[in-house]
Amino acid sequence: MLPAPRPERRVFEGRYVRLEPLAARHAPALADCVGSAATAELYRYLPEEPPAAPDAVAAWVAAASVGDDPLFYACVDAATGRAVGRQALMRITPEHGVIEIGNILWGPPMAQSRLATEALYLAAAYVFDTLGYRRFEWKCNALNAPSRRAALRFGFEFEGIFRQHLWVKGRNRDTAWFAMLDSDWPRLRAGYDAWLAASNFDATGDQRRTLAACIASA
Repeated sequence: MLPAPRPERRVFEGRYVRLEPLAARHAPALADCVGSAATAELYRYLPEEPPAAPDAVAAWVAAASVGDDPLFYACVDAATGRAVGRQALMRITPEHGVIEIGNILWGPPMAQSRLATEALYLAAAYVFDTLGYRRFEWKCNALNAPSRRAALRFGFEFEGIFRQHLWVKGRNRDTAWFAMLDSDWPRLRAGYDAWLAASNFDATGDQRRTLAACIASA
């Protein structure tokens, strides 16, 4: 039924990661994992510049945590209780049932791990199962090959390139568009559930089956 409800500030509990509404308390841990020169490459395709100091991370969090679109969540490692990344629900269009996940910054402790996959899963499940949106979007700079690979791995379908879509940091940005639909979600959800199951990982934490294989057999 449209319009769909707007997303709320709430906590999402997963096996490996917890999504919490972004708040000042997350700033120190975020500064530790994404605020150093060593992680500056993470900001290459984000709208903001890498922080020059931990105080800059705190200032960014203070500004970002009060908005409703983008609506930011901290990604908290369930094992340590520390924030290891952030993501947002954004470009929220309740009247059409369309919403995007973006402004993703998954730090080194989280990237390419079960935490990242579950963080995406928790957001998608909220969007489709709870809020009833029709379309969940992923967009990135067309030059951002890792982001494009991630979108496909997560089950988004590539829909094309919007040429000269944005002007970011003094440069043109062509934007690659990806989306999953509510009709896709039951199959994708079953694949995620199978992949995230504890039985899918061996004693060293390596996966037994890939996410693509789990989705294909769902």
